[in-house]
Amino acid sequence: MLIAEQVGTLAAIARGRFIFQCGLGDGEAQFLAMGANIKQRPSAFEEAFDIIKRLLAGETVSSQGRFVLENARVSPRPAEPVEYWIGASARVSIDRAARIADGWLASPSLTLNRAREQADWYRDACAKYGKTPAAVAIRRDIYVGESSAEAEAVGRAVVKAGYRGFDPAASCGARSRRSSRSSAPSSPSATPTSSCGTSSTTRQRSSALWAASLRWARPSGSRSPCVARRSVRVK
Repeated sequence: MLIAEQVGTLAAIARGRFIFQCGLGDGEAQFLAMGANIKQRPSAFEEAFDIIKRLLAGETVSSQGRFVLENARVSPRPAEPVEYWIGASARVSIDRAARIADGWLASPSLTLNRAREQADWYRDACAKYGKTPAAVAIRRDIYVGESSAEAEAVGRAVVKAGYRGFDPAASCGARSRRSSRSSAPSSPSATPTSSCGTSSTTRQRSSALWAASLRWARPSGSRSPCVARRSVRVK
């Protein structure tokens, strides 16, 4: 109920397209801290997901399952229908995303080969359910440095040291914005490229980034390195 109210408020304030991203989560210690059983997460997730979707669609919802509600409604509500993306990496979870959501969000740690394989799983599942995916997306983590050399050195060292458990093969080095543009595929659907390309500011500062056909530019006038995350469609 709280999530539905928060999303409804944010979407009403933001107006326009609103994407709700979610997933099962992981880590038994985190579930125990919340008094939840990690073994029940698939059923709990689907039950909560269905309730949230119905509430944000404007329905009056009653439920006597794991989450007990009686004639519940949320206000304000989104001005436009919310788009739902589910993050998943296991095949059964990717199948769930195809079955109950609008789009699939891949793990940022995927190598190109794994990304292609999982995208195929998702598209196959969508076909099985007679659905057209709204998005096949992969999120990449970005390090923005003062120069290509600095970004390359820092980014490589961080990944090599075990950054978030990422496979070093999922990252690549810095290159200029111009070369990134010229080598990018004309259609993201043809090859979901994991170019760790760079993009430069007006002063030609460049940044190493882990991206799928991603263009990233630091805000004009900013001199501070930063780390950011972006989601990119790879239809």
